Amino acid sequence: MPKNPFTRGHRRALSKRHKIAVAGVATLGAAAVAFSAVPGNAETTTSEAATYSAPVKYSSEQLKGLHADVSEQLAAKALQGQAAAAKAKAEAAAKAKAKAKAKAAAAAKKKAAAAAAKKAAHARKAKEAASRAAHRAKLKAAVHRSYANNLDGWIKQSLDIMKSKGIPGSYNGLYRNIIRESSGNPNAINNWDINAINGIPSKGLLQVIPPTFRAYHVAGTSWNIYDPVANITAAANYAADRYGSMDNVNSAY
Repeated sequence: MPKNPFTRGHRRALSKRHKIAVAGVATLGAAAVAFSAVPGNAETTTSEAATYSAPVKYSSEQLKGLHADVSEQLAAKALQGQAAAAKAKAEAAAKAKAKAKAKAAAAAKKKAAAAAAKKAAHARKAKEAASRAAHRAKLKAAVHRSYANNLDGWIKQSLDIMKSKGIPGSYNGLYRNIIRESSGNPNAINNWDINAINGIPSKGLLQVIPPTFRAYHVAGTSWNIYDPVANITAAANYAADRYGSMDNVNSAY
């Protein structure tokens, strides 16, 4: 069979076309171009060329572009992850800050309430102390005031003490009951009534028995049951507790 003078040259031509195809032309298109470019008596060679051209190669520029795209996508995802992490961290920090602020506000409120309660307690104690001091001053003034050493002076001194202690009673109420009980004798003693029979006779201006005198004794006065002022004041204190006032007593009490 005679040699075809075009076969070797055609094979070289196909090789050049194949190099063009690997730059991005599809394998099937390259084969079709190669097939149409040769004469009809070169069928075998054309088939070999088509078969040889099957693998596709990419240029370095194309690979670089692909690598750049992948790198950009990975960088974008990394940035998105960093942004999400930063946002979550900021939200957590904001929540912690708000919680700390609320806790501090609650502690400040509690501290303020405690301080207010302490201040109120101090004010209350100061007021009570001032009230007691005022009472003591009134009592002291009543005790050191000049009173006549007679029934009139005793009643007036007792009334001043009663007023400082909040014990009700009037001059007339005291005077009326004193005259009925003892005729104004501070050393009077009842030795015949039921109290005397029981061993606790009534004594003094308002005829008070010892247990009653001790129970209703008014601070600042004598503990001597025969003392006129102490006797009147204790009896008036007892009458206020039992009858509302010595003014309401009109008979033995």
